[in-house]
Amino acid sequence: MTTPSTTSPAVATVPRALDDALATLRRNIANFGLSYPDDTTTNGKYLLRPAAGPFTVGANRGWTTSFWPGSYWIAFELTGDESFQTAAVAHARDFARRVDQEEDLETHDLGFLYTLAAVAPWRLLRDEDSHRAALSAADHLMRRFLEPAGIIQAWGDLNDPVQRGRTIIDSLMNLPLLTWAHEQSGEERFIQAARRHIEQLRVHIIREDNTTFHTFYWDPVTGDPLRGATEQGAADDSCWARGQAWGIYGFALNNRVLGDSRLLEASRRCAEHFLALLPQDQVPYWDMIYTDPSEMPRDSSSGAIAVCGLLELADQEDDAERAARWRSAAYRILDSLIKNYTPKSPEDSDALILESVYDFPKSVGVNEGSLWGDYFYMEALMRVARPEWKPYW
Repeated sequence: MTTPSTTSPAVATVPRALDDALATLRRNIANFGLSYPDDTTTNGKYLLRPAAGPFTVGANRGWTTSFWPGSYWIAFELTGDESFQTAAVAHARDFARRVDQEEDLETHDLGFLYTLAAVAPWRLLRDEDSHRAALSAADHLMRRFLEPAGIIQAWGDLNDPVQRGRTIIDSLMNLPLLTWAHEQSGEERFIQAARRHIEQLRVHIIREDNTTFHTFYWDPVTGDPLRGATEQGAADDSCWARGQAWGIYGFALNNRVLGDSRLLEASRRCAEHFLALLPQDQVPYWDMIYTDPSEMPRDSSSGAIAVCGLLELADQEDDAERAARWRSAAYRILDSLIKNYTPKSPEDSDALILESVYDFPKSVGVNEGSLWGDYFYMEALMRVARPEWKPYW
């Protein structure tokens, strides 16, 4: 593995950026305790997750809550500070309770949730309760696998005709829970489902021009591919920035375990197009149909995800020149995130990076901090500060 050049602007600015991020995380532990904030900030501040149905204010529901303890685990590895470990372990116990009581599990995002909240403490502490919870979550995720389409359905009740047969590009980041479950249990069903699902995405979710669909539908009875669409992008045929970033990271990440060179090529294709469409400051607009000059908002979270993906891709390249290109691009994006998208002072916001976009068409979380943006920003900083670091995915 290549150690990053210390002449890179991003490398030079990472120590101060980490100090600021850690200060914010410490304050968030004190302010929120075991409660969970909403997906995004409101005017730069996280509010408690609102009540919904049977869930009280601040409850562990939805797909983003694990990014909160995920950031704490990285902070603990960086600092050895037991306050981060204590907070993250408390959340791990709550995630074990969530899967035991089967609360809000009807989503493919169990991979996001239980990789960061349960696999991480298993990897770091050999925490048996987390190990059990992660395997249970993987088993629940397998219930969403649809034969003969060979895909894991994204959202909702499996009998809902609106959602039946739909997957989304984010699902690439949920598959590591299944490959980990195979590693731990030896059960082939986990890795077979992961292989089939990612092959369907490789073939159908990347267009010929190397852009990506946000979401794609299969006929759940015949298994035939039907159509691509979007849920959060500008149009069905546009290129939603966060989805393109998931493509870079997700295909490379899964290649590390599945060892399929076609996945590495898929990651390269996503990376080439992502980099070709970046504006001058290297942080994408929320949909990549927008380029300079545009008044549309940026999505810093897509930039943070892409940094992690490009560094993962660089680590797997056997061509030194190509690896250097991906790494250089990652440093440029990270440098811009640090300089242009972080609070002027840690006290100014509960978020680590600003100007994220959750769902522009629905006017949700526009120009705000986001839990996933914060997590992937922390992961990006960690990858540069400690190139030998092993991600939780």
